[in-house]
Amino acid sequence: MPRPGREEPRSGDDLTVPDELAVGPGAVPDQPARGRGSAADALRPGTGAAPDALGPSTARPTAQPSAPDATRAPGPRAADRLADTIRAAILSGDLAPGTPLREEDLSATHGVSRHTARTALARLTAERLATAEPYRGVRVSLLDDDALIALQQLRCALETEALRIVRDRGIRPPDIDDALDALDVAEASGDWPATLAAHARVHLALVDAAGSPRIAEAYRRLDFEMRLLLSHVRPAYFPGALTAEHHTYVEQALADPEHAVRAHLDHSTRSILDSRHGG
Repeated sequence: MPRPGREEPRSGDDLTVPDELAVGPGAVPDQPARGRGSAADALRPGTGAAPDALGPSTARPTAQPSAPDATRAPGPRAADRLADTIRAAILSGDLAPGTPLREEDLSATHGVSRHTARTALARLTAERLATAEPYRGVRVSLLDDDALIALQQLRCALETEALRIVRDRGIRPPDIDDALDALDVAEASGDWPATLAAHARVHLALVDAAGSPRIAEAYRRLDFEMRLLLSHVRPAYFPGALTAEHHTYVEQALADPEHAVRAHLDHSTRSILDSRHGG
C-alpha cells in the first residue's frame, strides 16, 4: 500500500537515470565540450593534475598565458618607428614635395607589413606632411601660397593665445633662453635643417609655457608643416640675423602678444613668399 504523500512509480513508467550515474551497459559517457579539451589534456605537462587528484582544499592551477604569436601583425610601435623615419626624411628634404609614398614600397624597404605601412602613412597624413588623393595614393604634401598663408594665420591664433596665458600668469618660459642659445649655435653652423629644428624649439618653448596640452598639440602639428615648407624654401638671412630677430621677438611677444605675434608671422610669411618667387 503506498505511503501517504509519496507517489509510487506506476507500472510501465520509465525511470530516467542521469548519464553520470549510469554504470550498466548502454550508459553514455560525458563528451568533452568542444574547445575545452579532454581529461588527457589536463594530464599533459604544464596543464596541471587530473581533476580527481585534487583534494577539496587544493587550489586548481591557473593556466598561464601563452607567448605572443610572432606571426601577428606588428603593433603600434612598429608604425610609430616607421612614421618617425619617413617624417625625418620629409623634413630633411630627402623626400621632396609630391614624392609618392607607396605602401608596398615602404613595406619592402623597411621590412614591415602593409598594415604597418598604412598606419604610418595615416599618421603622416593627419600631420599634413602627406596627402592622400583618390586614385593617386599618398604623396608628400605640397604647400602652395594659399596653404602657407592659412598655416600662418592658424599659427598666429594659437601662439597669441598661448602667450596671452603666459603674460597673464606673469611668468617667463623656462626653456626659452636655452632655445635661443641653441638657435644661435645652429645658425652659426650653417646647418639649415638644424637651424629649422632650433627655430621650432624657440616657438614651442613659448607655446608650451602656457601649460595647455591642446594648444601645444595643435601647434606641433602646424610646426611639422612649417618645417616641411622651410626645408625647400630658405629665406634670405644674414649670418646671425635669425637669432637676433627672435631675441627681439621673444621680448616683444611676452609683453604684447596680440600685436607682436601677428607682426612677426606676417614678416616671416613675406620673407618665405619672396624666397619662393625670387622677390
